[in-house]
Amino acid sequence: MHKLRWLYPGMGIKRWLALLILGVLAIASGVVVLFNTPVFSIFENKLLNLLAPGGRGSWVIGGLLIAEGVLCLIVSIRCGIRSLISAIRPSDAPDLLEYVYQTRNLQKGPKIVAIGGGTGLSTMLRGLKLYSSNITAIETVADDGGSSGRIRQELGILPPGDIRNTLVALAHTEPLMEKLFQYRFSWGEGLVGHSFGNLFIAAMTDITGDFEESIRAFSKVLAVSGRVLPSTLDTVRLGAVYSDGSTLMGESQIVGTGKKIKRVFLEPNEVEALPEALEAISEADVVILGPGSLYTSIIPNLLIPSLADALANTTASRVYICNVMSQPGETDGLSASEHVKTILDHVDQKKIIDCIMVNQARISQAQRKKYAEEKAHPVRADLGAIRKMGLQVHTGDFLDRMDLVRHDGAKLARGVMKFIDSKEK
Repeated sequence: MHKLRWLYPGMGIKRWLALLILGVLAIASGVVVLFNTPVFSIFENKLLNLLAPGGRGSWVIGGLLIAEGVLCLIVSIRCGIRSLISAIRPSDAPDLLEYVYQTRNLQKGPKIVAIGGGTGLSTMLRGLKLYSSNITAIETVADDGGSSGRIRQELGILPPGDIRNTLVALAHTEPLMEKLFQYRFSWGEGLVGHSFGNLFIAAMTDITGDFEESIRAFSKVLAVSGRVLPSTLDTVRLGAVYSDGSTLMGESQIVGTGKKIKRVFLEPNEVEALPEALEAISEADVVILGPGSLYTSIIPNLLIPSLADALANTTASRVYICNVMSQPGETDGLSASEHVKTILDHVDQKKIIDCIMVNQARISQAQRKKYAEEKAHPVRADLGAIRKMGLQVHTGDFLDRMDLVRHDGAKLARGVMKFIDSKEK
């Protein structure tokens, strides 16, 4: 009986179905008249007497009926499909042909896995979603500061902040919905500082009893292109060992101590990666590390043994996107090659990087001065040292030309796609 719902009022289908039936009848009648079919002689005679008394011009009548029927079929099929698509396509896609073309093309795009966290990864994904819908973002879950840290501590679930940012970056939805899920409360007892999107994920986790399921629900609401996965479902804390031998626990605490970080570690150190994340890495065409904070966004994912092993064993091309600027208290003075060396040191020198993308666009003096006041400086692109490590180097202008010195998502995406194309040739 549920199939009869197509005939319910307001479905916008009945009129086109009726026109389709009328078109079929008109074509059938035209064929009968045109070819003088004996089986339908009674019907033919009555039809001719009605339309052409005297029987003259039967071939004209038949041709007109067939033409009318074909026109009815074309109009009914076209309008019926438009009626269906308009009910399910996004409101910001007025051109049906362009919408279908883009959707089909994105489904044929390369399989891309992006590993990291923070705003850098989200910026790049906003550009990549225009080239492929086969994107898997793997996010760190070591965050313990801000809204995510409070939710983690009070509700006992994984921190949702980085995952929320990535979901919004990959979304194809109305700007108002994006603003809603990024909205941060500035009022209300207990609400101040919380993001609505974080609270939504927390609520869905409580309703479904599953953090992964809450992410899937969020993805449906925002029409996310691709998927977002936590690197692990285990509760972990990030710690740091400094050059003076001291240690400190807590992702939000390890930067800004005034000490040089020697290495970071997870507690507990034996955690399991999400199986879906390992599968995505093994099936990928390209795996991207970064951009993002070296010690707090990228490396925490690689400290999961099974994930590092999956990266070492995948047949995908592995690309590291180096940051444009150093981060005070985290990567002070590190060159591009030293960023790579730090990563490899944390995975026992496993070969998990094939290529590094480095920005070579010039930063204005005004920007240099502004960032120098905050003890941040452009990352030195020591290309010779990188090549001596056996890595490919892909350079270009990946810089956002705004006041802030950061990557431009569209330029990065074009660079990644150019690299993928070069590997396929």
